[in-house]
Amino acid sequence: MNEIKVGIVDDHAIVRQGLRAMLDREPDLRVVGDAGAEGPAITMVDQTRPDVVLLDLKLTIDGGCEGLDLCGKVADRYPESRILVLTTFADEWLVREAIRQGAKGYVVKDVDLTELVRAIRAVYRGESAFDSHSASAVVSWLRREPDAEATGQITPREREILCLLAQGLSNIAIGKRLYISDTTVKFHVTNLMHKLGARRRAEAVYAASKLGLI
Repeated sequence: MNEIKVGIVDDHAIVRQGLRAMLDREPDLRVVGDAGAEGPAITMVDQTRPDVVLLDLKLTIDGGCEGLDLCGKVADRYPESRILVLTTFADEWLVREAIRQGAKGYVVKDVDLTELVRAIRAVYRGESAFDSHSASAVVSWLRREPDAEATGQITPREREILCLLAQGLSNIAIGKRLYISDTTVKFHVTNLMHKLGARRRAEAVYAASKLGLI
């Protein structure tokens, strides 16, 4: 069983301590660091390189959603550290923006330990993970009116790749499945992201779902 290194970012010390105590009891999880603000969080990720970062979106008592900005910075600088948002609210805007900033999953803090651990493992495997609250917000987002022009720009091959992206497959795995090189897959994925106005693979998948492409 591969060990999954976890980093925790939350402004409440007692939350960080509680999460550490619970997660360290799991045989395949090890908390390698925690932080309560953006600066220390960047340092923690840089020094420990966690596989999964549990990130709260509210990092100051009187602030808004500072964690969204931090989410984007970590995703850009440390793409190997996948981000799982663990926060209090799950409205559509927050879920959408977290995905846009690079989050791979989103769960609210009333989730039970079993579901949280399952989400951590899913994100580690490169899959998406949402609890029932955030999943409802995603569904609401995807039910918006599709853009027919964007739909018409997607080729049959790109649609095949989109379906495999939605399953969480890597470029190499997609290439093996379709008998093409991973370089060719990367070319198609880049084109897809451009056509769908997405900056990240997860965002492209959601945009494609919204358009009825997958």
